[in-house]
Amino acid sequence: MKERRKQLVGRVTSDKMEKTVVVTIDRLQRHPLYGKVVRRSRKFKAHNDGNRARLGDLVRIVESPPISRDKRWTVEEIVEKARE
Repeated sequence: MKERRKQLVGRVTSDKMEKTVVVTIDRLQRHPLYGKVVRRSRKFKAHNDGNRARLGDLVRIVESPPISRDKRWTVEEIVEKARE
C-alpha cells in the first residue's frame, strides 16, 4: 500500500508554522494554442515532524491520511539542503 502513495518533489517556501511546511511544486506546461512553455506552480501544506525541513530545502512529500483541514501530505525526506 505504501508504494501506491503519490510522491512529489518541491521546494519549501514557508516554515513559519509548527510542524508544518508549505511546499511549492513547479511544473512546465505547454500552452495549448500558442505552444509557449509556461511555468505552473501549486502549493501544498505538508507535515514536518521534528521541524527538520527548513526554508529553501528541496523535499520529497508523500500522500497521507488527512492530518488537519489543509494537511494531506508528509515530508518523507530532504533531497537537498538549502544554502546558508
